[in-house]
Amino acid sequence: MELTRRELLGGLGGLALGAAMVGVGAREVFGAKKEGVPALPWPYKKLDPEAVAHAAYEAYFRGACCYGVFSAIVDGLAQKVGAPYTAIPTELWVVGEGGMAGTSNLCGTLNGASYAIFLVAGGMEKEIRGKAYNIIQDLYHWYEQTALPLYKPAKAKKYEGKIVKSKSGSTLCHVSVTNWCKASGFKSFSPARDERCGRLVASVSMHTVELLNNYFAGSFQRNYKLSAAAESCRSCHDKGSALENTRGIMECGQCHFNLGTEHPK
Repeated sequence: MELTRRELLGGLGGLALGAAMVGVGAREVFGAKKEGVPALPWPYKKLDPEAVAHAAYEAYFRGACCYGVFSAIVDGLAQKVGAPYTAIPTELWVVGEGGMAGTSNLCGTLNGASYAIFLVAGGMEKEIRGKAYNIIQDLYHWYEQTALPLYKPAKAKKYEGKIVKSKSGSTLCHVSVTNWCKASGFKSFSPARDERCGRLVASVSMHTVELLNNYFAGSFQRNYKLSAAAESCRSCHDKGSALENTRGIMECGQCHFNLGTEHPK
């Protein structure tokens, strides 16, 4: 659901009413008054993972990966909850395309999912923030370790043939796409890769909604953790270690692939 400027301005009026719904009026954020903008987390209602996945797949071909995930979840909540979700200009998340403005950094699916998760489960307070981070980190490790994409549309938009699954071993767009190209034999600018990313958007959206549904039902638990190899690296490089020169909680081997020769036995 994309908003015109007129609809957005009208939605902001509804946003003030939505604030009353959640018991929040004007508030100050870093000294700036925010009229009718409720503090995070915002209300959540259970979503249908398959419906969101389908919406995300369709949205990908309008505004790419980050937009596809974020807009599918937010639009689903806009339909179920209404304000304040109806006032979010979801087209802003188009900038997350291809690892942020096409730079192939953090995969746009994870970027969009992170914002959606934090919107409903996060907040300024460290305790609340940590709960949202817990969900996000589980999602990221799932992404690194799972052969994707899982979603298959009833009718493909860009490529009708078989789309193979691959494990990225990384949260980076560059690595994820390259590993899929190696596994599939397709080029990175091919229609097949475009189709693969559309299905990846749907897959991440679906799993994100499953995590959120479980979280708000009180049944969320982390199912994915770093590999033993990555934890071994952290024992020397993370907080409190001898070197303490990194803050990473992602897989190491995709970038630091000469670990065996760089490190003393």
